[in-house]
Amino acid sequence: MNRYFLASLVALSGCAPQSPATSVAAPAAATAPTTPKSASAETVATRTVATRTAATRRDAPQNSARQLSWSVAQSFPHDASAFTQGLLWHDGFLFESTGLEGHSEIRKVDAVSGQVVSRFRLPSPVFGEGMAFLDGKFYSLTWQSGLGFVFDEKFKPLGRFAYRNEGWGLTTDGKKLLQSDGSDILTWRDPRNFAALGQISVTRNGAPLRNLNELEWIEGFVWANVWQTDSIVIIDPKSGIVVAELDLRGLLKAQDRSGREDVLNGIAYDAASGRLFVTGKKWPRLFSLAVEDIPGVSKTARNP
Repeated sequence: MNRYFLASLVALSGCAPQSPATSVAAPAAATAPTTPKSASAETVATRTVATRTAATRRDAPQNSARQLSWSVAQSFPHDASAFTQGLLWHDGFLFESTGLEGHSEIRKVDAVSGQVVSRFRLPSPVFGEGMAFLDGKFYSLTWQSGLGFVFDEKFKPLGRFAYRNEGWGLTTDGKKLLQSDGSDILTWRDPRNFAALGQISVTRNGAPLRNLNELEWIEGFVWANVWQTDSIVIIDPKSGIVVAELDLRGLLKAQDRSGREDVLNGIAYDAASGRLFVTGKKWPRLFSLAVEDIPGVSKTARNP
């Protein structure tokens, strides 16, 4: 694993939220990640995953994840240039983090129109990743820089934090942060300093499930995109077992594809209405799904 962080990155404090045409000045002498995290340029073989012992594999709980039925409730426009890394719902809007060097941003988006209401552009050497909102603050990861950022609700920079593994997805249970790094391990983090508080070893049908990517906390369960697949898995955080799965093959129809699309990625949940939103990297559409028998929910998710 390429574990380094941008020691020379200038502090973001004092920078103002950016308009679509402006960006934060890039820090000097920074080294960008060498391999883009996209389905077209990176293979599973190059990913660094947590080493699991033979004993751990033998002791992994056995389970059979049930397949959830779903249908499209609504479809909305989505910025086809957005390399979606993180997605969440807050205060009537979608918030989205995007990746790729020179294109990494955090955004406030009107879900119905797909219009970007406001944005903050990250320094160009970093590759933006997942994000979470907790206690009035946005926490934003980067891929291989070992560096994360904290913003207020208007994207004013509040601070930064460091970590040693890769940054992929991020979510919260309302008290702690939970991070994925592309392996089968999810790490609980202290929001005050991003210190590790514990880990969850994720298994599906008794085997470690790697490539866990974007995360969303929904009614006491962790929902995760599985990188390079059309699957979303639902994980019991107490056991690490995948208890259910969404197979979203065919979600983005052929007529909506231009050939530039990347993988399914991005999960957001509006707890007040029961709406579940999903999209993908460079997808032109955002979908609201109706899902039957969601774990932790007593009735079918309501249509928007």
